[in-house]
Amino acid sequence: MSSFKALPLLALGLLAAVPATAQTATQLDGRVNKLEREMRAVQRKVFPGGAPNQVEPQITAPTQPIDIPGSPSSGPLATLTSRVDALESQQQSLTGQLEQAQYKLRQLESAFEAYKRATDAKLKTLESAGAAPIAPASPGAVAASGDTSTDSAPPTRGPGNGGGTLGGTTVRPPAVAAPAASADPARAARIAAVEKPATGDAAEDGYLYGFRLWSAKLYPEAIAALRPVVAKYPKHRRASYAQNLIGRAYLDDGKPSLASREFYDNYKNMPDGERAPDSLFYLADALTKLKKTKEACDVYGELTDVYGDKISGAMKADVAKGRTANKCAA
Repeated sequence: MSSFKALPLLALGLLAAVPATAQTATQLDGRVNKLEREMRAVQRKVFPGGAPNQVEPQITAPTQPIDIPGSPSSGPLATLTSRVDALESQQQSLTGQLEQAQYKLRQLESAFEAYKRATDAKLKTLESAGAAPIAPASPGAVAASGDTSTDSAPPTRGPGNGGGTLGGTTVRPPAVAAPAASADPARAARIAAVEKPATGDAAEDGYLYGFRLWSAKLYPEAIAALRPVVAKYPKHRRASYAQNLIGRAYLDDGKPSLASREFYDNYKNMPDGERAPDSLFYLADALTKLKKTKEACDVYGELTDVYGDKISGAMKADVAKGRTANKCAA
């Protein structure tokens, strides 16, 4: 009879234990949710924009439930405890990675600031030295005397223009007057055979006429026809074409020093022009002919850095050949 009286008391004890167990599970769920949120925040810091599966999960379900004697909910509680421990460990690992990344970033920023200060000091020295003036020359005089411009090539690796690192003081192109009438009847006939376009666009006509003269290998006459396009219509799309072609005329005429100045000025003054990448490429070619291989390598690097996504595959192949020929550093 006394055993039947003890049954209600045992039932009440079991019912009282259930809310306590539920309360413990609820508290663990709260801890798990909080840790999961914090871990995701840390993960976003370490892997910004990355996929959630970039960090391998460290939580695995136990192969067998862990039974704790005297606890009816021992399996779920042990699982939650394991998840909490794993999340805490993972959060500590991610926090350590974030701190290491921030430390490396601070080191890079310090190194860049030191490099920038050193570069600025060198540039100020170069700018204070100034550039040597260039004596005017006409195509006739240049053709008679050869390429007398043997002074140093345009300065390289200076402050920006076109977003790159070439720069320095502005180099003015030599003034070119219209060539006098040729005393050679055969040359005069060749000039007369070149048709002058008449599209109604003066800049377009000037460029096309200069291009035709250049194609006929009448280089001084081509330069004289192209120069007004650059001087009078600097905002016209053909201005970049014209100055690049002036440089090519000098280069094809065996005057790489004069050509290098034209190519450099075209890139510096019209970095967004359609022929600015071509001018950098031919500038490197001109510097190579002047036996200035280091400067040529710098120009190849500038071309790749500034216009790498715009130049054609053929030009990229030519750049690679030029870098190999000049033994440029990788």
